[in-house]
Amino acid sequence: MILEQYHAPYDVLATVDLGSNSFRLQVSRVVDDQLYPLDVLKETVRLGGGLTEDKLLEQDTIDCALACMARFGERLRGFEAHQVRVVGTNTLRVAKNAATFISEAERLLGFPIEIIAGREEARLIYLGAAHSLPATRERRLVVDIGGGSTEFIIGSQYKAHVTESLPLGCVTYSLRHFPGGKIGKAAFRDAELAAASEIQRITHAYPPGEWQLAVGTSGTARSLRDILEINDWTSGEITLGGMLRLREELLRFGSFKAIDLNGLKPDRAPVICGGLAVMIAVFQTLHIERMIVTDGALRDGVLYDLLGRQREKDMRDSTIAQFKRRYHVDTAQVERVLRLAEQFYGMVAPDGPLLKCLNWAAKVHEIGLSIAHTAYHKHSAYILQYADMPGFSRREQSELATIVLGHRGDMGKMTREIADPELWHAVLALRLAALFCRSRNDVDGRAVRNVQQTMNGYALTIDGDWLEANPLTTSAFGQEVNQWRRVGMLLELRPA
Repeated sequence: MILEQYHAPYDVLATVDLGSNSFRLQVSRVVDDQLYPLDVLKETVRLGGGLTEDKLLEQDTIDCALACMARFGERLRGFEAHQVRVVGTNTLRVAKNAATFISEAERLLGFPIEIIAGREEARLIYLGAAHSLPATRERRLVVDIGGGSTEFIIGSQYKAHVTESLPLGCVTYSLRHFPGGKIGKAAFRDAELAAASEIQRITHAYPPGEWQLAVGTSGTARSLRDILEINDWTSGEITLGGMLRLREELLRFGSFKAIDLNGLKPDRAPVICGGLAVMIAVFQTLHIERMIVTDGALRDGVLYDLLGRQREKDMRDSTIAQFKRRYHVDTAQVERVLRLAEQFYGMVAPDGPLLKCLNWAAKVHEIGLSIAHTAYHKHSAYILQYADMPGFSRREQSELATIVLGHRGDMGKMTREIADPELWHAVLALRLAALFCRSRNDVDGRAVRNVQQTMNGYALTIDGDWLEANPLTTSAFGQEVNQWRRVGMLLELRPA
């Protein structure tokens, strides 16, 4: 079996967090499995503020964000691909023209951008928060109010047990409920009621008896803590009483431009009302009395997750293993297919970037059998595309689903599924492996002498005696030639 070569752990890692309010770049040094910040860059881009009602990013916002990407790209020069991880959150999840921005942003940064799902964002936030808290055993409720979404996590030590993401953000709520920057009682009431209505949907999963400590992370929580402490309304934590006092002060100012509060940074003034309204609703709906605040957040979680991948503690491997158990995968068949798929891929793409993805695909390509045998590959692909898969970005899930979708059935559908040419190599490898292992018996992979790419497709060199001894598989190869012809490729069978 071909195994992916893990890179030796790096001394320095970097992450970029493309949030709906701020873009942040953090460079950290690795010492004994701990991360120590070396450099932090932050720019208040307010990507969420540039999202129109029809979910399109405005050009001025895109230009501002790309200028930031160019500056971050300069700081990241000289870093290798395995040292850097870039994640996008809520606004890039919902913007209809996000793909155009991402393409140019990746060029300026020099690294791929992963759009992570809401629950994956929650998991990473908890991981970052947990590494900045004492290693105690109590169950924690972690709340992260971002620019466009709010994440809720119940976890203990370094493991998140319950994760959820709701479309509540300090940027979106400030724009929606305080138009023109005007602050009024009705605006606060409407914002708090709207937030409470959203949070009500998840209260059953976050009852007070399920956690002992409430923790806030990120900009809104830190701003609220600082304001309440500096103005002597609390002693270093967030309380409902302190926030109600802050709300009265903000009403006295009447507008964002007039706000003059000790402890409030100027760049937070335009979003403090929306963030406060959401936090009040969180406290009231989830029955929180007080909340401590930690500095660890999404970017820290991303870095620790990246460090785990280099230490061969990849959360994605754990997710694939869990899916195999959940869907009762035939382990023996998986190992047969996996062995051959990796062998074929190593022949056609010796240094191909999708070996790890192919490995995962082979392990879960039959999970759709738990739904129905007919068109099970479509069921498998659908699950992989849309399920919550901790550790995976949306792009990775899409690649995984595409490889699995293509491993059997009509190839005509694949022309619209595959944009990256590298995916064809992985599809070929898994498709051939599944074909060879159709009988669900062990197969001698030495019968395949070579698999190579040609000008018009692929060529398979197979032992002639083996072909004669296996007429059913030989016939299946003939049908396979026709399938590849449907996508404009020539699949040649060359007896050796």
